[in-house]
Amino acid sequence: MSQERSMGWTIFNYFTLACALFVVFFPIYSIAVGAFKTQVEYYQSGLRLPDNILNFDNFKRVIDIGNLGLGFRNILIILGISVAGNIVLGTMVAYAVGRFDFKLKKAIMAMYLVAQVIPMVTTQVATFSIIQSLGAYNTMFAPILLYLGADVLQIVIYLQFVNSIPKDLDESAMIEGASLFKIFRSIIFPLLAPATATLIILKSISIYNDFYTPYLYMPKQDLKVVSTAIYSFIGPNAAQLNVISAGILIIFIPTVLLFLFMQRYIFAGVTNGAVK
Repeated sequence: MSQERSMGWTIFNYFTLACALFVVFFPIYSIAVGAFKTQVEYYQSGLRLPDNILNFDNFKRVIDIGNLGLGFRNILIILGISVAGNIVLGTMVAYAVGRFDFKLKKAIMAMYLVAQVIPMVTTQVATFSIIQSLGAYNTMFAPILLYLGADVLQIVIYLQFVNSIPKDLDESAMIEGASLFKIFRSIIFPLLAPATATLIILKSISIYNDFYTPYLYMPKQDLKVVSTAIYSFIGPNAAQLNVISAGILIIFIPTVLLFLFMQRYIFAGVTNGAVK
């Protein structure tokens, strides 16, 4: 009886695993197949393999007509400034909250948590008005300002590492005459390198894949990013899904490579602080 139950549980586990694999890989398969089809073939052949697997016309169109090169340039500029600002602000906030006791310490953390819980859609009218008042609408400063702030995930991960650093290092440096900024720059910040590597990856992927913010705040064609570049192939009545599939495949490749080469930093950065 126990063997039959164990066999049934094993079959159930493999069945659920197969369903999960299907859910994960089916969209990737459909995009990869559709990227090499003509528009007529895309709508007539379904999910079958393309007749010409070496048909790269869709990739040429999305690069030339969609101006994907401009999109990559713009998103790299936004990524560089935003991620650098996130690192500076995130490490400073974590250092202040993790090393010092002050009256508004719990209130500040509570405000970060509340801001994270509130849906972004409910605050878009106020946010849009602020961006317009600052004169940042239809410029790269709009998404940069919105991406620049440190979020709860950053602070929690940085706090784990800050709390694992012995305070004796701070006291020894202060005895030697180091200022608080010198302690942060020379001791705390270098020891936060694993967490910084983790957050660079997570934040880069999040900003890279974001469509809503660039589409809303940068409608100018010269300011398109990779996520909005392929939107030019969506018309009022129909969409060129084969070309869009090619664009998605091109955009998808850098994130996959980044994750494959840097995944050990993600897991190390998320778990090391908790273990310590």
